[in-house]
Amino acid sequence: MRHGSLFSGIGGFDLAAEWMGWENIFHCEWNPFGRRVLHHYWPKAISYEDVTNIDFRCHRGSIDILTGGFPCQPYSSAGKRRGKEDERHLWPEMLRAIREIKPQWVVGENVRGLVNWNGGLVFDEVQLDLEAEGYEVQPFLLPAAGLNAPHRRNRIWFVAHSNGSNDRREPGEDESKSGEEWVQERHEVRQSIEPSEVRNATNSRIDRGRENQWEKFPTKPALCGGDDGLPRELDGITFSKWRNESIKAYGNAIVPQVALQIFKAISQYEAKEV
Repeated sequence: MRHGSLFSGIGGFDLAAEWMGWENIFHCEWNPFGRRVLHHYWPKAISYEDVTNIDFRCHRGSIDILTGGFPCQPYSSAGKRRGKEDERHLWPEMLRAIREIKPQWVVGENVRGLVNWNGGLVFDEVQLDLEAEGYEVQPFLLPAAGLNAPHRRNRIWFVAHSNGSNDRREPGEDESKSGEEWVQERHEVRQSIEPSEVRNATNSRIDRGRENQWEKFPTKPALCGGDDGLPRELDGITFSKWRNESIKAYGNAIVPQVALQIFKAISQYEAKEV
């Protein structure tokens, strides 16, 4: 599988792809510290900087899976929650990349707050946009605690697979369901993502998690990547100048172990299709 990542950070998706034995074709990250880490560990991958200035059509048909943790700050409960008014609302840029690349698979990640921000407006938008481009989409609420991490880190993951129509249809064209039907379907999905799912995957799993491989990871801020599932070697090129950037990067990173489980499921599906 050939993988490309957007909003790559310090390479959580790229690391999971590497664990799968997939080829990392390109990454895209504007932050200097993130680019330094990405270039150090994946020097053969094409490195893009500002997603808003990149024409991705050169990758059309050559990327099997496109991933992106599009910026979560506009929807995070820890922020101002300005949503689409926030300049960091970059889902439209990820959608443009999808249109230009036309990958078989798309995996997007964001904070749980995306589900209820402004009545689920952007949660619906992401799915409607992907469906309009010829993808079948399923959102999942997957906490890191579900893989025995010693913290919750609830995240929404969008997994989308091309239904084969995106090569024949112009961007935005859709013929299958009315707008009311799509909205009702998205509402039902949103209602199914209840706090009980998170509660069942928190305290008991956190306790058990301290007995497994997560226990060896330190929790002090300077080395907090362990709690996020990222080996300390991932930013092994860090020096004192980058300490604050390193901590911020860990906070923004995806948990690659969760992405790995999604990738394994995709790989199993692909094997059945052959």
